[in-house]
Amino acid sequence: MHLINLKDCIEFMAGDATVLREILHPDKADLKLRYSLAHATVKPGIASKPHKLKTSEVYYILEGEGLMFINNESKPISKDATIYIPPNAIQHIENTGKTNLKFICIVDPAWRVEDEEVL
Repeated sequence: MHLINLKDCIEFMAGDATVLREILHPDKADLKLRYSLAHATVKPGIASKPHKLKTSEVYYILEGEGLMFINNESKPISKDATIYIPPNAIQHIENTGKTNLKFICIVDPAWRVEDEEVL
């Protein structure tokens, strides 16, 4: 059994300026996964940098509220929203609330530095 607690995952600043904790990645444990799973936080009044991935991504919003930008479209997001981000889409997320915006990121196939471009 592979069990991990979020507090045991190392927190770091990602290239897009979100605070990340990588939970699952097939390169970091002996796991038969195609995807990677991370927990992200964006502080109030902050937006991630526009970026794009060669792979698809899904965000699931845990707490907070904000705006999600994908290519030329934006929509308000809040707790329990799920956002699909297609490969090569220019994306960023902005926290418009007064509390941290927290969300889960699933990247399939698993995130790799060479698959991301920060704009």
